[in-house]
Amino acid sequence: MVGEKDLQKLLAELRPELNPGRFVYCTFPGRVPAGLQPVVTVAEPEGVTAVVAQQEAEELGLSYGYVAAWITLRVHSALAAVGLTAAVAGRLTEEGISCNVVAGFHHDHLFVAAEDAERALHALEQLAAWAQAQYA
Repeated sequence: MVGEKDLQKLLAELRPELNPGRFVYCTFPGRVPAGLQPVVTVAEPEGVTAVVAQQEAEELGLSYGYVAAWITLRVHSALAAVGLTAAVAGRLTEEGISCNVVAGFHHDHLFVAAEDAERALHALEQLAAWAQAQYA
């Protein structure tokens, strides 16, 4: 299953979706603790970063400093697609919204400050509507 590469089509079919819940970034010196269920992990020389549900982090007594909303771009973008991250980040920049992007095989995932979730979703829907008008 190959993802879409055409930027105009990607934007027109963006379909951003706000996932329920709040998510936090936690870091660990070695591995993710057994039993923790992160939605994203990133291994760096300084340690492992795990994005987990805020509720799970609090139940386990984990420290965190950033509370995010998780938006999934439902379009199936190719990992080799050019410009999608830039277009999305540019649109959110216009609204003054910071964004942390993670690419999965099927979709791109955005983590924005929890208080900016609805504004970010609206901005992305506007971007998609603009692209649909251009694509038609």
